[in-house]
Amino acid sequence: MTVVQEINDIADLAAVRRCWHELLCKTAGASFFQSIGWLETYWAHFGAGQRLRVLVVSQDGQTTGIVPLVVRKGRRRIGSLRVLSYPLDNWGSFYGPIGPDIEGALRAGMLHVRRTPRDWDLIELAWVDAMDSDSGRTQSALASAGLRTAVDRGQPSALVDLAAFGTWEAYWASRTSRWRNNVRRSEKKLAQRGLVTYVRHRPTGALGSDADPAWHWYDACESIAHASWQGKSHTGTTLTHDAIRPFLRDCHRVAVDSGAVDVNLLLLDGRPIAFNYAYHQQGYVFGLRTGYDVAAPDGAGSVLQSRMIEDCFARGDHIYDLGPSYLDCKRHWQTTTRYSYRYTHFPSHLPLAQLVRVKRGVDRLFGWGTWSVVAGKA
Repeated sequence: MTVVQEINDIADLAAVRRCWHELLCKTAGASFFQSIGWLETYWAHFGAGQRLRVLVVSQDGQTTGIVPLVVRKGRRRIGSLRVLSYPLDNWGSFYGPIGPDIEGALRAGMLHVRRTPRDWDLIELAWVDAMDSDSGRTQSALASAGLRTAVDRGQPSALVDLAAFGTWEAYWASRTSRWRNNVRRSEKKLAQRGLVTYVRHRPTGALGSDADPAWHWYDACESIAHASWQGKSHTGTTLTHDAIRPFLRDCHRVAVDSGAVDVNLLLLDGRPIAFNYAYHQQGYVFGLRTGYDVAAPDGAGSVLQSRMIEDCFARGDHIYDLGPSYLDCKRHWQTTTRYSYRYTHFPSHLPLAQLVRVKRGVDRLFGWGTWSVVAGKA
């Protein structure tokens, strides 16, 4: 018998902490953003105005899956709608249910959503890795739950498919000779200026008795970000931006305890000149932020990137996700791109939801949106 328990208070997640962690270890393509620690930290900073709906799915008394959902207000020109969605909020590339049976958990969760009082105007499951770890399971689960959906494709993320090459040498040989020479020249220029050192801080976490946050390295990342173009950015996405700096620092502590933090630094005579701040989960590395000191010699960022990728091979990582934006500067490193997908259910009896559906169709027609239609009817 399948049972769905709904948790609406963030404090009540403590009761499922252990099984959440166990299920995350069995989740295909899992990322740190799907961890209970990340959700708790995100909620502490940005949960105001949202409603938590975490669906815990059990089969014959055994927890088999967790579907983390939130209801947030989406403001549009035509009005405000309540949207039931994943909590990722554009922090990572992909998201989905927790556990080995994505389709089963999501089907049970959506049937539960249909049976309970409706506190949403749209169901919008975005950031789905439909062509890889999800492999169509989300679309199948929604259809099985009787929810007709429109399917859109979002922006691609630039990936380094480490597993496809197996070794650093094979991957490096696949890069253009011009780019390899550029990186080598940058290495030589840096070496002429002083001692070049690569530092990677990837503690195993509290369970492994290795939970040193190494705040001096994190602070170095912030200092470099502040000294780079990011220090003057007003987008609210940099390590030093006031709106997210406290959140990212709290996430750092949680990621360290979880064994998911991945801090990369390039030092010149002991002085940090470039950084790449990432999270890792079961061989999947997500580069959250990167930057270099504008006063550093040219190519410091490229040298750091090459050393980081080489070390990823040595550690047995299988995917390095460089993220969905600034694709032009990532083209030298990426080996493939992967799109995220969005599945939206527009209730036919809600005029405002139907207006959103029509507006999106117009946006696609004129190329105004960032999503492109794939299939399906609302």
